[in-house]
Amino acid sequence: MPKVISISKYIPPYQINQLATKEIAQELFKDKITNIDRYLRVFENTEIEKRHFTKNVDWYKQEHTFEEKNNIYIESSVQYGSEAIKNCLQNDVYLNEQINFEEIDAIFFVSSTGIATPTIEAKIMNILPFSNHTKRIPIWGLGCAGGVAGLSRAFDYCKAYPHSKVIVLSIELCSLTFQKNDASKSNIIGMSLFADGVAALCVVGDEINADQLSKLNTLPHISCTQSVFMKKSEDIMGWDVTNDGLSVIFSRHIPTLVNSWLSPVVHSFLEQHNLNINDINHFIAHPGGKKVIEAYKNCLHMSDDLLQPSITVLQQYGNMSSPTVLYVLDLVMRQHIKQGSLGLAIALGPGFSAELALLTWK
Repeated sequence: MPKVISISKYIPPYQINQLATKEIAQELFKDKITNIDRYLRVFENTEIEKRHFTKNVDWYKQEHTFEEKNNIYIESSVQYGSEAIKNCLQNDVYLNEQINFEEIDAIFFVSSTGIATPTIEAKIMNILPFSNHTKRIPIWGLGCAGGVAGLSRAFDYCKAYPHSKVIVLSIELCSLTFQKNDASKSNIIGMSLFADGVAALCVVGDEINADQLSKLNTLPHISCTQSVFMKKSEDIMGWDVTNDGLSVIFSRHIPTLVNSWLSPVVHSFLEQHNLNINDINHFIAHPGGKKVIEAYKNCLHMSDDLLQPSITVLQQYGNMSSPTVLYVLDLVMRQHIKQGSLGLAIALGPGFSAELALLTWK
């Protein structure tokens, strides 16, 4: 079973608390939305304490073209991604020794918040000394589901090539998609939830001596994965591409959908491996927002303890789209998990879709 051997985060430079984002929304939309105070309650109900953005507060109050925002996405992603990969391969929390860039066989780059051709990992390969033969696998458009999808595709690769070491790099700069002139409820909700974040993790195959590389007594081995797609649900979550950039599609029905749809998806996945939800020791869930966490709790009968890592990440970082679940995994891995523990990684994204991965600590 391929295993996660190291993981790192990169925190964008500007920290802002939730009260400050509420004040920005009030300033921008007070003359455009009747009874704006009713809309602004969403900022208080998220349970987010702070988030991190690529630009300072004043930048978001100004007009910016799609071209300008996308150029910032490219420049910042290359900088942040380079640092995240270096920190992953030189991580003294997880690794006994550094992993050389030349040893990486493939890079899976996950993002949905900007456009670049060549893609971001190619630009990073011109900065960091990767082999010229490193394979590039960019994955675009999976939104919040992208973190678990990247982990799953790394699993597939290392199953096929068990001698491999691969990087999953997830970068989302959600704040750059904010629409200053869009007074829709979806835009307000997105403004109350979304943040910028970056994560990089290293997955290795069975023929790599993980015990020699790793400082941890146990590592999460990826046992199996599954993708689940709901047909004709494109209006649930995603982007509309406008002249001003990427405009969020964010249905108010998402928590209800999670409550009704997710339980049979999860139970069916676990039953295929002779497991049930009570066998899961660690729930590594993408925390889409407070209502999504409550839906996890209700439909899967999760305890507060199992959900705490996801709640903590939401409080401290907000919803960063695809990297968020990898922040949760990092938090769980640092707990020094005992042998034989089971984890379920799960994230939901546009499509509407779910990505699941079963982890076993060994």
